[in-house]
Amino acid sequence: MTAPSRVHPAATERGINGHKRLLTLAVLAITVLLATMVSLAVGAQNLHPAAVWDALLSPGRDPAATAIVRELRLPRTILGLLVGIALGTAGTLMQGHTRNALAEPGLLGVSAGASFAVVIGIQLGARTPAGYIWFAFAGALIASVVVFATAAGRRGGPTPITLALAGVAVSALLASFTQSILLSDDASLNAFRFWVVGSLSGRDAGTAAQVAPFIVAGLALALINAPALNALGLGDDIARALGQRIAVARTVGVVAIVLLAGAATAACGPIAFLGLMVPHLARAFTGPDHRWLIPCSALAGATVLLTADVIGRVIVSPGELQTGIVLAAVGAPFFIALVRRNRTVQL
Repeated sequence: MTAPSRVHPAATERGINGHKRLLTLAVLAITVLLATMVSLAVGAQNLHPAAVWDALLSPGRDPAATAIVRELRLPRTILGLLVGIALGTAGTLMQGHTRNALAEPGLLGVSAGASFAVVIGIQLGARTPAGYIWFAFAGALIASVVVFATAAGRRGGPTPITLALAGVAVSALLASFTQSILLSDDASLNAFRFWVVGSLSGRDAGTAAQVAPFIVAGLALALINAPALNALGLGDDIARALGQRIAVARTVGVVAIVLLAGAATAACGPIAFLGLMVPHLARAFTGPDHRWLIPCSALAGATVLLTADVIGRVIVSPGELQTGIVLAAVGAPFFIALVRRNRTVQL
């Protein structure tokens, strides 16, 4: 008689965790689809889901609904999906590379660099989101390169501590430059405040098309960086013993953060707290494995951003509350609770 085969408990546990993560990914994908449909249907004029489908698939049946969905809400929803994916992924990378539970994409100077560049663009005559976007992206890129070069030092490459310190220093310096220009020029201040609040409104389909290639490239680099990030979470010495090239892994991660956060900030302005909250929400279901955490954070980021945008349209209808303000109202208590917790989720 053949002896019954035995399954090792560790293998069983891995199988259970794998099923749980797949279920989490599937649920998040469904929530993204639901949030997308709600974003297309809800606003100053609510539409029935059937009217939304008709506007998307048979645009000639109802010209009014078609105009609302295809010309106003669809570009805004696509941009929200892209920006949410970008900020959720960038926040996960930032927390992983700095091993800091409170880190978010702006820590690398992305927001400060983009803001300073937008002010310069306004001084040079840019007055619309389409005019700001390339200034903002260039500013985010240059500021992040300066932070990375400063953190790298003379030898050994950047470390989590030097990246954080360099990011804070460069951000503070650029913020002071930005404020000095704004305080001396009322016209620049009036134009800048509409961008800096963080919003999906006022952007056309061209904005999403402009930032999409950078976000796709950043997401690809993030997924490539995931195995190395798991090793870095064990400490640099262990990661090096496992065959990881520390400097290369951090460089790939920083480039991904710059592409993702820079493109998102350029398109919509600084949107605070999303990159901080989403990785913690996803980590509660996936654990610290970045091969699962990154795609789950991307989907969760898209869901949270679209939901915040819809809430902003509803609570002050027929007016609109900017998405950045809604997220700040939710994110500030989350940040305080995270700081006050005695035990945070391990990164």
